[in-house]
Amino acid sequence: MGNLKRVMISLPNNLLQEVDVFVQKGSGNRSEFIREAMKLYLKEKKRQELREQMRIGYLEMSEINLELADEGISCDARTIDYYEERLAECE
Repeated sequence: MGNLKRVMISLPNNLLQEVDVFVQKGSGNRSEFIREAMKLYLKEKKRQELREQMRIGYLEMSEINLELADEGISCDARTIDYYEERLAECE
């Protein structure tokens, strides 16, 4: 881990005490705990950003998707009508 940088952060005392409780239960140390917590936080933030981008994309595409669905339904309806006409001719 030669590529580590030392940083100073300020934490409320009660938060640091909670971290220490978890650190004492495990085999790591504060630095490892905070590194892991930051990784998890960043991963969750990226996941939230992706979900938001997808939500926006779905909203932007909703009108086009509705038009395509309507077009498909009308094609299906014509096919069903044609099929039923041919069935009626066979009877």
